[in-house]
Amino acid sequence: MPALSGVIETALYVDDLDRASEFYEQVLGLRRMTGDERFRAYSVAERGVLLLFRSGATTTPVQIPGGVIPPHDGSGQNHFALAIAAGELEAWEKHLAAHGTAIESRVKWPAGGTSLYLRDPHGNLVELATPGLWEIY
Repeated sequence: MPALSGVIETALYVDDLDRASEFYEQVLGLRRMTGDERFRAYSVAERGVLLLFRSGATTTPVQIPGGVIPPHDGSGQNHFALAIAAGELEAWEKHLAAHGTAIESRVKWPAGGTSLYLRDPHGNLVELATPGLWEIY
Protein backbone atom coordinates (compact mmCIF):
# COMPACT_ATOMS: atom_id res chain seq x y z
CA MET A 1 0.00 0.00 0.00
CA PRO A 2 1.30 3.52 -0.76
CA ALA A 3 2.17 5.48 2.40
CA LEU A 4 0.45 8.58 3.76
CA SER A 5 2.86 11.24 4.97
CA GLY A 6 0.70 13.49 7.14
CA VAL A 7 -2.44 15.56 7.58
CA ILE A 8 -2.29 18.75 5.51
CA GLU A 9 -5.60 20.51 6.14
CA THR A 10 -8.20 20.81 8.87
CA ALA A 11 -11.47 22.53 7.96
CA LEU A 12 -14.06 24.33 10.07
CA TYR A 13 -17.36 25.82 8.94
CA VAL A 14 -18.39 29.14 10.48
CA ASP A 15 -21.37 31.48 10.20
CA ASP A 16 -19.40 34.73 10.35
CA LEU A 17 -16.14 34.42 8.43
CA ASP A 18 -14.85 37.87 9.42
CA ARG A 19 -15.47 37.24 13.12
CA ALA A 20 -13.78 33.84 12.94
CA SER A 21 -10.85 35.35 11.04
CA GLU A 22 -10.37 37.96 13.72
CA PHE A 23 -10.20 35.23 16.40
CA TYR A 24 -7.74 33.02 14.52
CA GLU A 25 -5.56 35.95 13.50
CA GLN A 26 -5.66 38.05 16.70
CA VAL A 27 -6.07 35.46 19.46
CA LEU A 28 -4.19 32.49 17.99
CA GLY A 29 -1.81 34.49 15.79
CA LEU A 30 -2.30 32.47 12.62
CA ARG A 31 -1.07 33.94 9.34
CA ARG A 32 -3.68 34.21 6.60
CA MET A 33 -2.31 32.81 3.34
CA THR A 34 -5.31 33.42 1.11
CA GLY A 35 -9.07 33.77 1.16
CA ASP A 36 -12.17 35.42 -0.19
CA GLU A 37 -15.85 35.77 0.80
CA ARG A 38 -16.17 31.95 0.83
CA PHE A 39 -13.11 30.82 2.80
CA ARG A 40 -9.83 31.69 4.54
CA ALA A 41 -6.66 29.58 4.65
CA TYR A 42 -4.22 29.91 7.56
CA SER A 43 -0.70 28.63 8.03
CA VAL A 44 -0.25 26.58 11.20
CA ALA A 45 3.44 26.58 12.12
CA GLU A 46 4.30 26.70 8.41
CA ARG A 47 3.49 22.94 8.24
CA GLY A 48 -0.29 22.61 8.25
CA VAL A 49 -3.31 24.52 7.00
CA LEU A 50 -6.45 25.52 8.89
CA LEU A 51 -9.30 26.24 6.48
CA LEU A 52 -12.30 28.31 7.56
CA PHE A 53 -15.31 28.04 5.27
CA ARG A 54 -18.43 30.16 5.51
CA SER A 55 -21.24 27.72 6.32
CA GLY A 56 -23.22 26.85 3.21
CA ALA A 57 -20.72 28.52 0.86
CA THR A 58 -19.19 25.26 -0.39
CA THR A 59 -22.29 23.16 -1.09
CA THR A 60 -21.84 23.40 -4.85
CA PRO A 61 -18.76 22.57 -6.92
CA VAL A 62 -16.20 25.38 -7.22
CA GLN A 63 -14.38 25.81 -10.52
CA ILE A 64 -10.78 27.00 -10.18
CA PRO A 65 -8.17 27.27 -12.94
CA GLY A 66 -6.74 23.83 -12.06
CA GLY A 67 -10.01 21.91 -11.85
CA VAL A 68 -13.16 21.51 -9.77
CA ILE A 69 -13.34 21.32 -5.98
CA PRO A 70 -16.25 19.00 -5.06
CA PRO A 71 -18.95 20.26 -2.66
CA HIS A 72 -18.54 19.89 1.11
CA ASP A 73 -19.98 21.44 4.27
CA GLY A 74 -20.27 20.79 7.98
CA SER A 75 -22.06 21.90 11.11
CA GLY A 76 -21.93 21.56 14.85
CA GLN A 77 -19.19 22.02 17.38
CA ASN A 78 -16.08 20.59 15.79
CA HIS A 79 -12.77 19.92 17.52
CA PHE A 80 -9.12 20.17 16.58
CA ALA A 81 -5.83 20.48 18.44
CA LEU A 82 -2.86 22.76 17.88
CA ALA A 83 0.61 21.90 19.16
CA ILE A 84 2.27 24.23 21.64
CA ALA A 85 5.59 23.96 23.48
CA ALA A 86 5.39 22.85 27.12
CA GLY A 87 7.48 25.85 28.11
CA GLU A 88 4.91 28.22 26.60
CA LEU A 89 1.84 26.88 28.43
CA GLU A 90 1.78 29.70 30.98
CA ALA A 91 2.39 32.32 28.29
CA TRP A 92 -0.60 30.95 26.36
CA GLU A 93 -2.79 31.12 29.47
CA LYS A 94 -1.83 34.78 29.96
CA HIS A 95 -2.27 35.57 26.26
CA LEU A 96 -5.75 34.04 26.17
CA ALA A 97 -6.78 35.92 29.32
CA ALA A 98 -5.51 39.19 27.82
CA HIS A 99 -7.77 38.57 24.81
CA GLY A 100 -10.79 37.73 26.99
CA THR A 101 -10.76 34.10 25.84
CA ALA A 102 -11.84 31.71 28.59
CA ILE A 103 -10.14 28.37 29.11
CA GLU A 104 -13.03 25.94 29.32
CA SER A 105 -10.97 23.04 30.61
CA ARG A 106 -7.39 22.07 31.42
CA VAL A 107 -6.35 18.41 31.22
CA LYS A 108 -3.11 16.82 32.41
CA TRP A 109 -2.46 13.65 30.40
CA PRO A 110 -0.87 10.44 31.80
CA ALA A 111 2.11 10.77 29.44
CA GLY A 112 2.87 14.24 30.84
CA GLY A 113 1.20 16.55 28.32
CA THR A 114 -1.27 19.28 29.11
CA SER A 115 -4.22 20.47 27.02
CA LEU A 116 -6.02 23.78 27.26
CA TYR A 117 -9.51 23.76 25.77
CA LEU A 118 -11.22 26.93 24.57
CA ARG A 119 -14.00 27.89 22.15
CA ASP A 120 -13.79 29.97 19.02
CA PRO A 121 -16.58 32.50 18.37
CA HIS A 122 -18.67 29.79 16.64
CA GLY A 123 -18.45 27.20 19.43
CA ASN A 124 -15.76 25.02 17.88
CA LEU A 125 -13.53 23.38 20.49
CA VAL A 126 -9.90 24.44 20.09
CA GLU A 127 -7.30 22.42 21.98
CA LEU A 128 -3.81 23.74 22.64
CA ALA A 129 -1.70 20.71 23.53
CA THR A 130 1.85 20.21 24.76
CA PRO A 131 3.89 17.09 23.95
CA GLY A 132 2.78 14.06 25.94
CA LEU A 133 -0.75 13.94 24.58
CA TRP A 134 -0.37 10.90 22.30
CA GLU A 135 2.35 8.30 21.97
CA ILE A 136 3.40 10.07 18.76
CA TYR A 137 3.19 13.59 20.24
